[in-house]
Amino acid sequence: MDSAKDNPLKRFSSFWLGLIIFASFGLLSLLLGLCFKKPINNAYDEHNANRRQEIRTEVDAAHAGARKAAVKSFEKVGATLLAATVGAVEKPEFILPGSAMAKEKAAAGNTGIEVPADFPKVAADAPVDPAMMDEGKVLYSTCLACHGPDANGVLNLGPPLAGSEWVAGPVENLIAIQLRGMFGPIEVKGTTYTPVAPMAPLAFQTDDQIAAVLTYVRNSFGNKASPVTAEQVKAMRGEVGKPMLNPTQLLPLK
Repeated sequence: MDSAKDNPLKRFSSFWLGLIIFASFGLLSLLLGLCFKKPINNAYDEHNANRRQEIRTEVDAAHAGARKAAVKSFEKVGATLLAATVGAVEKPEFILPGSAMAKEKAAAGNTGIEVPADFPKVAADAPVDPAMMDEGKVLYSTCLACHGPDANGVLNLGPPLAGSEWVAGPVENLIAIQLRGMFGPIEVKGTTYTPVAPMAPLAFQTDDQIAAVLTYVRNSFGNKASPVTAEQVKAMRGEVGKPMLNPTQLLPLK
């Protein structure tokens, strides 16, 4: 560059003029962007957000319904237990399963269950009352701890009721077990189950309640048998207070 033609003032002015133009262009671009900028809607994200909200609403509604049903069920069972009157029960006679006494009683045909001569009979194909099934389902909540919610039994606590030949067998056995309780190993569907604790008598339940829960068990979980009536339970009330049953004392399966 020719130093004679170099004008510092001109270079200084050109520099600042270029800087001002550059800044003005940037400012103009920013203003235009703000004026014409439009929000970009992502339809896919919006659809997902709406669906998530729908699922959340459905789940909340389902949880609320389940909680309401559970509270209603426990309130009903609690009211039943509080209203029940516990009668005097004799101390059960313990007969060790497999012992000489147990074998002697079994060989003698002593079932330990006395069935009245006028015990009411119910036809195998008798209709089942839906209201009784609903009542029995509520009452089964006291049984599922040992027999399981699906009635497939609980290890070391209770044998399965689902598909059990005993459940579909003589109804007198089931009523007597409810009234007297039972202990000892029992064979169900070819497998022997040995609960660590006996089943306690439930004689405090009313005739209608025992009939309902037994009808429910006999017609649920794959079982199909005649319903149980309150009259049948009433006829067996003489079993209350007798020694606790063991499987060797049950009526034989037909």
